[in-house]
Amino acid sequence: MKIFDNLQSYSSEKESILTIGTFDGVHIGHDKILNRLIEESKRNNLSSLVMTFFPHPRMILNKSHKIKMIDTIDEKIHLLEKTGLDNLIIHPFDDDFSKIRAKEFVEEILVKKLKIKQIIIGYDHKFGRNREASVEDLKKFGVDYMFTVNEIPAQEINSIAISSTKIRDAILNGEIEKCNKFLGRNFMLTGKVVHGNGIGKKINFPTANIEIKETYKIIPKNGVYLVKTKLNSNIYFGMMNIGVRPTIGGINKSLEIHFFNFKDNIYDKTISIEIINKIRDEEKFSSIDKLKIQLKKDEQFCLKLINK
Repeated sequence: MKIFDNLQSYSSEKESILTIGTFDGVHIGHDKILNRLIEESKRNNLSSLVMTFFPHPRMILNKSHKIKMIDTIDEKIHLLEKTGLDNLIIHPFDDDFSKIRAKEFVEEILVKKLKIKQIIIGYDHKFGRNREASVEDLKKFGVDYMFTVNEIPAQEINSIAISSTKIRDAILNGEIEKCNKFLGRNFMLTGKVVHGNGIGKKINFPTANIEIKETYKIIPKNGVYLVKTKLNSNIYFGMMNIGVRPTIGGINKSLEIHFFNFKDNIYDKTISIEIINKIRDEEKFSSIDKLKIQLKKDEQFCLKLINK
C-alpha cells in the first residue's frame, strides 16, 4: 500500500475507485465498504483508493468538540494496510480545504487528480463549502465527468455510526470484550516504553511503562486488563494497569504492563498492545504486601484465561 501525506503528493497512472471517510476504528462496518472497494478495483482493473483526513474534520469545524479517536493515525495506517488496499491519502483537513466549492472539488480533485471512475460513498454524504452538495449532486457530476457513484444505503451507514459510538462507550466503560466484538479485532494501544519509578521491579512484578504521545487517543477506564503484544516475532501475554496507582499515592494516570515470562530490555521501543479482557477495577490496597497478593491472583487469573 502506498501512503500519501496529502492530495498534492498523490500520483498514479491507473484510474481509481475511491471511498472517502474518517474510518475511525476500522471496524466490521468499515470492512464491508473496504472489501467492496477492493473487489470492484480488481474486477474493473482500477486502483483502490481511500481518502481520509487528519486532523478529524470535527476537530477543525468545531474546535470546542474534544473528540477522542479509537485509533491513532499510525494504527489506522496499519489496519488499512492489512486489507490489501492499493493507495491511501491522509489529507490535512483545515479551514481552506473546508471552503473548496463542490464543482472545484469534483473537477480538480476527484477527476483530474485522483482519476476516479467509481466512488463508493454514503447516502448522506455532503461535500463542498458549507456542505453545499449531496450525493444526488455527485451523481449529476458523474454523468458529466463519466464516473459512477455507488451509494452506501442508510441502514449500512447508520450501522457504522452506531458501532463507532458503541465502541467508544465500551472502551470508556472498560467493556473490552464488547468493544472487541464490534471492532472484529482486539482494541490496541501503541506507545513508547519509558522508565518508571521502579516499584514494580522491587515487588517482583517489573513493568513496561507505556507513553502514548497522541492526546486524542481514547484510553480505557482505569483497571487491570489482560493484554498481548508481539516482540521480536514472538507473542507475549501480560497484565496491564491503567490508572493512578493509589496504593503508592500516585496522582498522574499511567499505563504499566507486566509481561509473563519476559525479561528483555525494551526501553525506548514503540510497541502495540492488544487488550483482550478486563480483569478488575483499579483498587487502593492498605499495604504493598496486600497489593502483591492481589497481583499474584491477577496473574493466575490471566494465565487461566490464556490457557483456556
